[in-house]
Amino acid sequence: MQRIICLIMGYALGLIQTGYLVGRAKGIDIRDYGSKNAGTTNVLRTMGKKYGALVLLGDALKCIVAVLLVKLIFGKGFGDIICLLALYASAGVILGHNFPFYMNFKGGKGIAATLGMALSYCFLIKHGILVTLIGFGMFLVIFLITNYVSLGSIVGYITLFVTIIVFGLKGAYGFPSGSNRALLTEYFIIFGLLTFMAIYRHKENIKRLLAGNERKTYLKGKPEIKIDDDK
Repeated sequence: MQRIICLIMGYALGLIQTGYLVGRAKGIDIRDYGSKNAGTTNVLRTMGKKYGALVLLGDALKCIVAVLLVKLIFGKGFGDIICLLALYASAGVILGHNFPFYMNFKGGKGIAATLGMALSYCFLIKHGILVTLIGFGMFLVIFLITNYVSLGSIVGYITLFVTIIVFGLKGAYGFPSGSNRALLTEYFIIFGLLTFMAIYRHKENIKRLLAGNERKTYLKGKPEIKIDDDK
């Protein structure tokens, strides 16, 4: 029951579509521009760095808030499985972000929300800061070398998954010894499904990468549309 509650709570938070809301605040529907996606990368390309950073922050915060709520609600009674419950809440956020029911289930790709999940590890698990640095660091390295957000996201996600397995096997999650193997297996399956979903959501990007015509993203690039900051 706790897992279901965490999943539903996360999904509700994930429905807060930061990219869509920021676009609407400036008089546009971000889904009508660029890649037609409501995520951070499309906002960055379409509206510029300031709005891209705002959406990145908002989408990451959704996962952080979800994890904090899990700790607040279940921390005392279910402290030994709090990492697993936090993962269910994070999965709910990513599902809500990717598949918002009120937007015909067409949201983002969940990368910014996953960054929030990774950041939550800093205060949730043993060696959490290192886990986050490895995953995000790999994304950053790939992106800065290639300027492909999609490639950085895919490689970063896979790296995070591998790191999660390695540290999990070293006892980073504090699961009770008697059920450690079963809980770890459940944890790895859930994270594996999130990793698969992230890769699948990038299937068109992968096709373009293989064809050599994937679009690059430059931090110093100009936004595609002019935004009236006086609005």
